[in-house]
Amino acid sequence: MSKLQHLALLTSGGDAPGMNAAIRAVVRTANFHGIRTTGVVDGYDGLVKKNFVQLGPRDVRNIVQRGGTILRSARSEAFLKPEGREQAAANLREADIDALIIIGGGGSQSGAHALTAEQNVRVMGIASTIDNDLGGSDRTIGFDTACNTALEAIDRLRDTASSYGRIFFVEVMGRDSGFIAMHTGIAAGAEYVLVPERKENVDELIKALQERSSEKSSSIVVVAEGDQEGGAFKLAEVVKKNCPQFDIRVSVLGHLQRGGNPTMADRLLASRLGAAAVEGFMEGKQNCVVGIVKGEITYTPHVEAITQRKEIEPDLFRLIQMLAI
Repeated sequence: MSKLQHLALLTSGGDAPGMNAAIRAVVRTANFHGIRTTGVVDGYDGLVKKNFVQLGPRDVRNIVQRGGTILRSARSEAFLKPEGREQAAANLREADIDALIIIGGGGSQSGAHALTAEQNVRVMGIASTIDNDLGGSDRTIGFDTACNTALEAIDRLRDTASSYGRIFFVEVMGRDSGFIAMHTGIAAGAEYVLVPERKENVDELIKALQERSSEKSSSIVVVAEGDQEGGAFKLAEVVKKNCPQFDIRVSVLGHLQRGGNPTMADRLLASRLGAAAVEGFMEGKQNCVVGIVKGEITYTPHVEAITQRKEIEPDLFRLIQMLAI
């Protein structure tokens, strides 16, 4: 394996608070080891179009605290096709780039796997998605910030709910994953949490709200957007139809959870993973996702990381049931 002299990095998929901290860590770690760094603007689309920019230590100053990504992200129809991936690989070779780091979630890492399988490009993924649903890392970049953003919003809604005796259905992000909903719901003291991983019975939700209405004047129900019952608005409609006495409101937090300054936890995680991605290449590792499992840096093959189904900690389902009385 040739010595690593020049690497590229890109951010792909949904933005996540902490991506900039990861970019900074990659660039400065590479510089520390005498490795050149090229940034790819607009994700895989920029890779196909050769939208490259040189990055040095000063180019990434004052970004560790910023949300979003300075390299931007974009959808790429071209990269979805084999000829697009062939062009992307050709662009890397033409620029004398030895390896590529991809900061993103499941879809982004699937693209990385295809690139290496078809074009033999040396790649390393960094686990970054607010949904926390990518295998190979206990926590992914952006998850902690997204939860804290949702938590702050729910705390504010709780004040209004208590003042007017209302039931608030709060929809958080998580089309296929209920990590944000479950973790935020418990931290916010929600009365009920609905997630895609568990088939919920609306009748049970209605029963729980009715039983608690005699002792609680207000309630918070946290709903993951991918919940099997159809999301917060549909659930609220069904509950209102069966319980017209309830004063119900719906709040969809949406993309608010993607933005904002990353928390300390996400900045630290991103910094560790960014540095580990560069040094992993130097140690001969490739075609894997770098993450942290039980506090230790790990390197999980792409095919395992993108196919692994991460499960919400089982005890959290029991915990929400006990604490919501």
